[in-house]
Amino acid sequence: STFDVVVVGAGIVGLAAARELIQRHPSLSFAVLEKEQELAHHQSGHNSGVIHSGIYYTPGSLKAKLCVQGAALCYQYCDQKGIPYKQCGKLIVAVEHDEIPRLKALYERGLQNNVPGLKLIGAKEIQEKEPFCRGLMALDSPYTGVVNYKQVAQSYAADFQEAGGTILTDFEVTNMGMAKESSPDSEDGLKYPVIVRNKK
Repeated sequence: STFDVVVVGAGIVGLAAARELIQRHPSLSFAVLEKEQELAHHQSGHNSGVIHSGIYYTPGSLKAKLCVQGAALCYQYCDQKGIPYKQCGKLIVAVEHDEIPRLKALYERGLQNNVPGLKLIGAKEIQEKEPFCRGLMALDSPYTGVVNYKQVAQSYAADFQEAGGTILTDFEVTNMGMAKESSPDSEDGLKYPVIVRNKK
């Protein structure tokens, strides 16, 4: 088979990339190749499922920006597709006095990253939220959540296929090679003459 664009790997990153590409370039043909028999078989289907709010990353960094934006987009996508999630929030607790300055610094970092809803709470509020938790002060991050990322990946795959994309499972890529040298004069700069081979 011949495709204009091939994405190798049907984890959540590969499927998200393929989904975005086919939406941007609907006139091209796309395929996703996956060596396993099911999608999101490795890390994408075996993680803690946390939707991170973006507290920890360096302010102004691309990682901080994308984490905050990505959390909002993840919740929005799950709402659109009916994918269950729980916006359960998270408490980061200081149990010793020398941990309080670090907690406050983390709070300031989260504010700089525009993380929604952050606040510092005292011992009484900690117990109101988590009766079995003891601490002097906590950073309350209500925007943190959990989701089954395998379900999200499968939904991305469905979007990709509905847009005309092809997913080939049990297809392990063993090597790639240029079929011929590309030319700057080619009519479509998105077309790269690459041969993808598997072991079958």
